[in-house]
Amino acid sequence: MTTWLVTGGAGFIGGNFVLEAVASGVRVVNLDALTYAGNRDTLASLDDDARHVFVHGDIGDRELVARLLAEHRPQAIVNFAAESHVDRSIDGPAAFVQTNVVGTLALLEAARDYWKALEGADREAFRFLHVSTDEVYGSLGDTGKFTEDTPFAPNSPYSASKAASDHLVRAFHHTYGLPVLTTNCSNNYGPYQFPEKLIPLVIARALAGEPLPVYGDGRNVRDWLYVGDHCAAIRAVLERGRVGETYNVGGDAEKQNIEVVRTICALLDARRPRADGKPRADQITYVADRPGHDRRYAIDASKLKSELGWAPAHSFEQGIADTVDWYLGHQDWVARVLDGSYRLERIGTAA
Repeated sequence: MTTWLVTGGAGFIGGNFVLEAVASGVRVVNLDALTYAGNRDTLASLDDDARHVFVHGDIGDRELVARLLAEHRPQAIVNFAAESHVDRSIDGPAAFVQTNVVGTLALLEAARDYWKALEGADREAFRFLHVSTDEVYGSLGDTGKFTEDTPFAPNSPYSASKAASDHLVRAFHHTYGLPVLTTNCSNNYGPYQFPEKLIPLVIARALAGEPLPVYGDGRNVRDWLYVGDHCAAIRAVLERGRVGETYNVGGDAEKQNIEVVRTICALLDARRPRADGKPRADQITYVADRPGHDRRYAIDASKLKSELGWAPAHSFEQGIADTVDWYLGHQDWVARVLDGSYRLERIGTAA
């Protein structure tokens, strides 16, 4: 049976990836530190599944990672483990450097040592796939898209830490020969996303009858990628990608933030009308912009499409409708993951 070591597999994207991998017959050793955004509830359906081995631990723990590699002999490491919210990186950048840079370095060293000890076909087949973000490229103007050759120009502590980790992955390939792959994705959305991010936050606050905060003029543009499509892209890169290469993953769905918020409001009006009959768009409130807020991201995923035959299966309209329906049907999950440390308040104003 194919075995993968997946780090950060109790988080949003990692959790969705693990659920799909196990369903497809892969055995997953899931290493997660269970910070605020990592939740075992996401993986509840795998509690009695022998193909899922959950380990509570940190990627920076070299001894633990080495033991897991020696014990389970995975054919690949898929690294989702990261501090990932821009606003939190503004308030506390040190945690992002510790996990995303120092932690990734420790994981790479363990992977290099494990890979070097492999022989023959096992050594040839091994892969280290690093999951990253389009935010490493900085901000775009009104036109153009990020390609894999776009120079890095990170503008937040989060994106700077991810850029550093991307560089380390590249360096371990060119210096040590480690067979790496990197994916840089656009904004993900879908089931199991922690409610501090825009889409689940708007859903939660809208249902609670609270103001819906929109940064600045609301016209910042993001390319939205349904998480299931992202997971399919990662599988394609892991199985067929060229060693040492980077692949951008985008959803072909550029939207202004205000468009996204208004779409969610309309979907909730149709599914869960307010008691007073008023539109939820009345709850939209413009607030001071995020410090260093990038104006526009857009991904050119043509390399991934042409080389590996991947394409997003969800339009934004279908994906956002499915996402709203998922949250409406899983309010118990939302209540459990909001353990009191985060109460849907604004963060990231330290600057």
